[in-house]
Amino acid sequence: MYFFLAHLALVDICFSSVTVPKLLVMFYAGQTISFSACFSQTFFVFLIGTTEHYILAAMAYDRYAAICKPLYYVQIMNKAFCRLLVCGAWAVSFLCSTVNVLPILRLSFCGPNIIRHFSCEFPNLLALSCSETFLNKLAFFITGSAFAGSSLIIIVLSYIHIISTILKLNSAEAKRKTFSTCSAHLIIVTLYYSTGSFRYMRPSSATSIIVDQLFSIQYGISTPMINPLIYSLKNREVKAAIKKLMGYKS
Repeated sequence: MYFFLAHLALVDICFSSVTVPKLLVMFYAGQTISFSACFSQTFFVFLIGTTEHYILAAMAYDRYAAICKPLYYVQIMNKAFCRLLVCGAWAVSFLCSTVNVLPILRLSFCGPNIIRHFSCEFPNLLALSCSETFLNKLAFFITGSAFAGSSLIIIVLSYIHIISTILKLNSAEAKRKTFSTCSAHLIIVTLYYSTGSFRYMRPSSATSIIVDQLFSIQYGISTPMINPLIYSLKNREVKAAIKKLMGYKS
C-alpha cells in the first residue's frame, strides 16, 4: 500500500509542477508561453495524467488482493510485481502521450494565439489549429477509451469483488474497518475520473470555458493537493503520529 502511495505522491507532485509554476509566472510577470513550451506542457499533462490512472488501478488491485485473497497477498503483490505495475504504468502512458501529442506538430496554427485556459491541454491546442483535426480527435477517442477505460475496468471489477467480500463478513466492526481501508481510494478515484472524463470525453458542442477551467483546477491542482490530506486522515498510524506530535491525550 505504501509503495503505491509513494508513487501516487510523486505523480501528484509532477502533475502540479507541470502547470502551476508557469501559470504563476504568467500571472505575476505578464509573460506568454511559447509553442514549444505549450507543446511540452501538453505532452507531460498527458503522460502524468495517464500514469495516475494506472497507479489508481494498481492500488485498487492491491486492495482486492489484500481483502479478497489475504492468504495469497504476499505471493501476489510481491516487490517484483509491484515494480512491474509501476513501470508498466509509465511505459503505457508514454505510448499514449506520444500517439496523441506528436501529431499536433503537423497541424498549422495561423489564427488566434490566445488559449482561454490555465494550461496547454489537448482540447485547447486543437481549438486553435487552422488544420483539420478529425484524425487527432479520433486517435484521442480510441486511445482514451482503451487506456483510461482499461484502468477504470480494473478499478470497477476490483471493487465489485471487494464489496462482495465485505458483505459476506459477519462482524459489523470488520465490515467497517474493511470499508474504511478502501474509502480514501474511492474518494480519489471518484474525484479524478469524474472531472477528467467530463473535461476530455464530452462532445465539443457542450464546451464551456468556465466549467472547463473549474474541472481542470480540480483534477490538475486540487486533487493532487488534497490526496495527502485524504490518505492521512484515513490512516490510523498517521493520525496517531499527529496526535502524538500535538501532545494530544485521550
